[in-house]
Amino acid sequence: MNPQYIEALVHRAIVLNELGREAEADAAFRRAAQVGGEPRQGFAAHVAAKLANQHARLGDAYLEAGGLGRAIDQYHAALALGPAFHDLRYKLGRMLLEAGRALDAREHFEIIVRARPTYLDAAAMLGLACYLAGDGLAAKAVWEDCRERRPEDPRVEAYLAMLARNDTAVSMAVSGGESGDHESPPPTRSDRARGGAGDGNRGGGRKKKS
Repeated sequence: MNPQYIEALVHRAIVLNELGREAEADAAFRRAAQVGGEPRQGFAAHVAAKLANQHARLGDAYLEAGGLGRAIDQYHAALALGPAFHDLRYKLGRMLLEAGRALDAREHFEIIVRARPTYLDAAAMLGLACYLAGDGLAAKAVWEDCRERRPEDPRVEAYLAMLARNDTAVSMAVSGGESGDHESPPPTRSDRARGGAGDGNRGGGRKKKS
């Protein structure tokens, strides 16, 4: 295979990604992997890519039928055959979030962002995975970086606003818990009895007749 052809495919993918045309960029990256990649699991690169796509299609069918767990399994199988297929990894990350597996989703989005720093959709989802995993500081850092690079994206502003509201609620709860202006609890029956016995003259209580 002509290495210049592979290089041209990679260059095209980079340009498309810079233009925000992620789907076309993924197709170009995938084509480059198919024609020039190493064998995967004993299969030639183009055969492994074909099998990966078939696993992904089966996963989509499971997902449409409500089989989220089986869909996730099929996408894992697809990525074992095509680990550089970041569009499939992105879908897997979203499914893992839907399944409540935020830490696993975070790992996959991190792989995408390391390989494709300009894949801002994956970066935005990485922030969400961090947030759902309980790491608000990491989520904020990721989303603020996304906002700098794509200020027109309304999702990022919405995510940051959600994070700010959550931080405000936590701060109010903490400050309320540490405040010294607590209301006194209502007196119990034994408190009232003790108060009546000890403060008969001041509280208007009756004196015992001798």
